[in-house]
Amino acid sequence: MPSPKSKAFPSATQAALLFLAVFLCEFVIGVALRDANRWLGLNAMQLGVLSAVLGNGCVFAVVMHHQKLTYRELFHQSPASARATLMLVVPPVLLLVPGLMVVMTAVLNLLVFIAPLSAWEESMFSRMADGSVAATLAVCLMAPLLEEMLFRGIVLRGFLLRYSRWQAILGSALLFGAAHLNIYQFVVGLVMGTVLGWLYERTRSLIPCIALHAAYNSGTIFIGDWPESASTADAAWALLLVLLAGGCGVLALRRMLVVPVIRTPVP
Repeated sequence: MPSPKSKAFPSATQAALLFLAVFLCEFVIGVALRDANRWLGLNAMQLGVLSAVLGNGCVFAVVMHHQKLTYRELFHQSPASARATLMLVVPPVLLLVPGLMVVMTAVLNLLVFIAPLSAWEESMFSRMADGSVAATLAVCLMAPLLEEMLFRGIVLRGFLLRYSRWQAILGSALLFGAAHLNIYQFVVGLVMGTVLGWLYERTRSLIPCIALHAAYNSGTIFIGDWPESASTADAAWALLLVLLAGGCGVLALRRMLVVPVIRTPVP
């Protein structure tokens, strides 16, 4: 007789199919919206945001009905209050953002040097950071919210019931990176997905995950490259502050979250 753990949704295969379902829903809705755009009058980025919201909404509605899962359970499964998580966990989480940005910038610069961006990829990333309201909402708000609901709230939630701790975290991080469909965001997604996965496994709350994801994306949009006129001393002081902030964040989180809020069975 199958164990309850083997029935937990989703498995790795089901998670891949779930992402495919989201992609197809967004595609179909996007096509329908483009056909109706003479009445809507939306630009390409606005259509993309609306397609993502509606596509994800359709899939979430089906999955959550099937799993008998409420949105409150999806966002905050922890026995700790949501207010306590917001007040105590989110501040040290945000201290990690500058360090993550420095590390990922260095990694991406190396990756771009090895494998330069194609014209299509340059155009795509330019549209994502064009400063428009739609692009800003998509990158800084909608992407963190919808991606955390899917990859941590549903996928990792199920993985933690089926697999060992690090199998679940790394498996969901791999899927998160692969979902971006390019090598540059795959690398970012893999690193961020691992950090976010650990955070979710320890807190069983999407609140700190969404906060970290949104802060990182906002930082990449609003904080430009270090000015060329900056002196070596300024750069050194800035790097020191980043390291201090990251170190304080890591120490605080390790102290608070050394034991996961909800223990999961390990094979």
